[in-house]
Amino acid sequence: MSSAIDVSDAWRIDLPNEAATAALAARIAEWIEPSDLLALSGDLGAAKTTFARMLIRRLTGDPDLEAPSPTFTLMQTYDGPGYPIVHADFYRIRRPEELFNLGWEEAIEGALTLIEWPERAGDFLGADRLDIAFHLDAQRGPDYRRAILQGRGAWAARLARARGIETILQRSGWIDAKRVFMQGDASVRAYERLVSPSGETAILMISPPRPDGPILRYGKPYGSIAKLSDDIRAFIAMDEALRAQGVSAPRILAHSVADGLAVLEDLGSHYIADADGPSAVRYTEAVSLLAELHARDLPTQLPVDDEIYSIPVYDGQAMLVEVEQIIDWYAPHIGKVSPASGARAQFLGLWRDALAPILSQPTTWTLRDYHSPNLHWLADRDGLKRLGLVDFQDSVLGPPAYDLASLLQDARVDISNEMELRLMAHYMRRRVGAAPDFDMAAFTAAYAAMGAQRATKILGIFARLDKRDGKPQYLDHLPRIERYLAKGLAHSLMQPIKLWFQTHLPRALGEQRPAEPDSL
Repeated sequence: MSSAIDVSDAWRIDLPNEAATAALAARIAEWIEPSDLLALSGDLGAAKTTFARMLIRRLTGDPDLEAPSPTFTLMQTYDGPGYPIVHADFYRIRRPEELFNLGWEEAIEGALTLIEWPERAGDFLGADRLDIAFHLDAQRGPDYRRAILQGRGAWAARLARARGIETILQRSGWIDAKRVFMQGDASVRAYERLVSPSGETAILMISPPRPDGPILRYGKPYGSIAKLSDDIRAFIAMDEALRAQGVSAPRILAHSVADGLAVLEDLGSHYIADADGPSAVRYTEAVSLLAELHARDLPTQLPVDDEIYSIPVYDGQAMLVEVEQIIDWYAPHIGKVSPASGARAQFLGLWRDALAPILSQPTTWTLRDYHSPNLHWLADRDGLKRLGLVDFQDSVLGPPAYDLASLLQDARVDISNEMELRLMAHYMRRRVGAAPDFDMAAFTAAYAAMGAQRATKILGIFARLDKRDGKPQYLDHLPRIERYLAKGLAHSLMQPIKLWFQTHLPRALGEQRPAEPDSL
């Protein structure tokens, strides 16, 4: 390992004084995870040990911790925030093999490791690490340092993310804000609330490009077939399009498509449902907003930066690959074996037939995640602007009934049958008022089909989130979604699919078959 890092993608940070070095240590402390390795190199006297001491103090929460140089002890160990911190200095190491005698591999297991003179570790230095080189510049004064950061292996993406966040916060004027983690969601997105020194708030949305999964069919992975957004462009385009329609989507204060980042207006913490359940007034406004949008001629080509974003069509292949999730993930979750190819083919064929009349009808913006966690209540605004929308990056051109079913058959909120019917009637009255020829019978069938399709998909996705992604909290919602599925399949259009479930997967309908071999 060279003592200097000088590659094109390195992050160079000027440190004019010791306070700047302390600030860098504080920033890097926010990125640290257990088992990380930081390799500290550079000029003699360039503050490697000083930086390490500042970082250790920050992580331990002890600003007076002595944290001496480990030049003579070779290693010092500290109790970090849930993991040990190992500070090592290899200046006196002549051959990498000497690390065996130190019990090096055992010492750093699960620890944050800071290494000075890392080049002497040879092959013992991990491939996944953050390299930080410190350099002097006499022409810029005795206190000046330059830090050059380079991510190696898995650290490369992490460092790029951190650099992108700092850049967008600087550009948007939020660089001095306190960052408070809010939540992640069922995808790779995460959100932080930014709190300025004056108490103002904004939202940092971290939405990296969606990684491609394995090829499923048609030479495409699941996300492409299901028409999930590839990157943040879809969110930016739909946000601006919604605002152009007079909808309260968050103002975008800054964004970077390349980094998958956006700084957004904070729409607050009040929603259309709370601890007391769904609010009738707020849900009525949410239904009214859908009816208003669905009655309009909405654009399908949207500008974003210097490009045009085309809203994808929610076609039959997308809906079929979604419902198939129940076979691949939900069935194993409840103890069923993988289905025979004939049962799977029959399942998809029945869905294809049921969806055909729905997909032949006019389409509109289908926001796809139009439900309680994503609908804020903005009491200080007027009319339909009281609804704040925050999750629409997977919007497609699809059946108007889909978003209404998403709202009134919410996976996380219990909505009574009476409230659902009343709100559905409210929607149809608004649609008839705008277009007297609105076909209520066709819409009712579409509502049943979209509710059943969505419930089928979510049963599979929530089981997948538990099994594959280690998020068991989603399993708590399965009984509610099973009830929605049974409700949707009660419509005459859906009877063949209901029979398939009763035959092969009755548990999804809350039913039990007589004892028989455990197979589909």
